[in-house]
Amino acid sequence: MLKYTAKKYYSEGSKLNQVVVAVLMVLPVFSYGMAVGWLSPMGPYLMSEDTPAAEPVHPDVISWMASVAYLVGTPAVFLFGYIVDNFGRKKALMLTSFSMAVCWGLKLYSTETWALITARAIVGFGVGGSYVVTPLYIKEISEDSIRGTLGSLVILSQNLGNLVVYILGEYVCYHATLWICLAVPLIHLLVFPAMPETPSYLLKSGKVEEARSALAWLRCRQTGDANVDTELQSLLLELEQSNSGKFFTTLKTLVSDPSTFHAFRITLTITLARELCGCLAVLHFASLIFSKASGDWVLTANQQATILGVVQMIGSCTASSLVERTGRKPLLGATCLVSGLALVSLGGWFLWAGGAAAWLPAFALCLCIYCDAAGLQPVPFVVMTEMFSFQYRGTVTSIVIAFACALVSIELRLFHPLATHVGLYVIFWIFAAVCLISTVYIVFCVPETKKRSIEEIYAELGGKKNKDCEAAVTRL
Repeated sequence: MLKYTAKKYYSEGSKLNQVVVAVLMVLPVFSYGMAVGWLSPMGPYLMSEDTPAAEPVHPDVISWMASVAYLVGTPAVFLFGYIVDNFGRKKALMLTSFSMAVCWGLKLYSTETWALITARAIVGFGVGGSYVVTPLYIKEISEDSIRGTLGSLVILSQNLGNLVVYILGEYVCYHATLWICLAVPLIHLLVFPAMPETPSYLLKSGKVEEARSALAWLRCRQTGDANVDTELQSLLLELEQSNSGKFFTTLKTLVSDPSTFHAFRITLTITLARELCGCLAVLHFASLIFSKASGDWVLTANQQATILGVVQMIGSCTASSLVERTGRKPLLGATCLVSGLALVSLGGWFLWAGGAAAWLPAFALCLCIYCDAAGLQPVPFVVMTEMFSFQYRGTVTSIVIAFACALVSIELRLFHPLATHVGLYVIFWIFAAVCLISTVYIVFCVPETKKRSIEEIYAELGGKKNKDCEAAVTRL
């Protein structure tokens, strides 16, 4: 661990150390993002005659490789919830990187079916670690003034990982790509031990002086600074008021209280819309989709997939400003509606247009991916944090992420068989139906949470809006 009293080369109260920790912290998420995008260029390659495997990999194996990560990710979410509370945030994050290193190492070791599927299953621990540990770590090491900015690094790093592996898949050979991917978690495992555990966890473990030193280093202040003492007292007070670790007690209260349970149902529903809008399937199988979109266009399937990665990055960069300017509900509803319309046109192209207008699939998918990155992905998480008090957030987050993993696992497992037997147009129209129906639900049932207290939100849920929502759902 760093010696927190070491000579400083920055101004007192600088945020430099927080930024350094956050950047190193999201390396496992970057590695997970590479794992998500890896299947797009490498899936078709593994199935081709030029495959690095002994023989072309069967499409069913590719389907299992896509889905098994999220199948394992469902229980992994709860496992990491236990680890962060009992062994610390830092150890949980190191375990995430170790899992990703094993994943890439196993793919380098063998191209047998058992190795490919096992390696992808291990990615499930990357899912749990990325979305349980990292947001919590960032929250507990950062000041309020930069917490939102540092928090945005989670999604940005995942999307950057997608983009990098799309580029590698186009221009770098199979094994070289794997070596580059392996280097990321290895660098994290070598460097991150020098970073501190979070002050909140150290206080929870009774290590008050270590917590003081860690907090002082993160804030670039002396351990005896008054600001450090004030923040340390606030953390102690928050710790006394929390009931972390009482998962089943919180869950019982969550289900039994009508207003809280209503908010919980809304959260699950918009999570369903987010995961079944088809964007994760597109990211996993982008090259396959573009290869089926026959037509004389200047870009290869992998190059078109790379454009998706660029658009996703742009969407992520604009998400934070959009959600504050437009509000949560308008942005969520608008992006859901636009995604639905784009998917309708995409399904129509695969059914009727064929080789005509070869640019349309790329344009429609870019529109979907932008809407996903700018609204459908981040907004449900924002709404979730604003609809629940501190004591419920941990429990709700674990359940929602596990629910999302289960949905994605089913979606990715069925994508290849459905594409083969009924056609891509059916799949895209199913995704479109989910988006369009969800848009109606968002308009009538989801409250605006921007700059509103939980009491105000729950009062709306229990009033006239609630009756309008029930009527709309009945009509659907």
